[in-house]
Amino acid sequence: MPRGDKSKYTDKQERKADHIAEGYEKRGVSDKEAERRACATVNKDDGGGKKEGGSGRGKHTGHPAAHKGGKSGGKASASRSAASRSESAKKAAATRKRNAEHRAH
Repeated sequence: MPRGDKSKYTDKQERKADHIAEGYEKRGVSDKEAERRACATVNKDDGGGKKEGGSGRGKHTGHPAAHKGGKSGGKASASRSAASRSESAKKAAATRKRNAEHRAH
């Protein structure tokens, strides 16, 4: 089986890759590049194809990176003052506005 062959992807992995690729295509990425990025993401999350191989058993998907976010987040923000968080939010909003204006030109 050559490198990059997706024959060992389960149906769920294929659906996942298709969904990710659609998101990239909506953002203007070419079809081929979107497909490449989607497969890379699925491989990162699941460690490659999960269909049964030569060993006679499939691999468990474990804890993909996409599902880890909520466990560790929030601690740093909770320890900061309200004024500090507000200042950061204002700065972020200004950056988003500046970037939007830059993209509009």
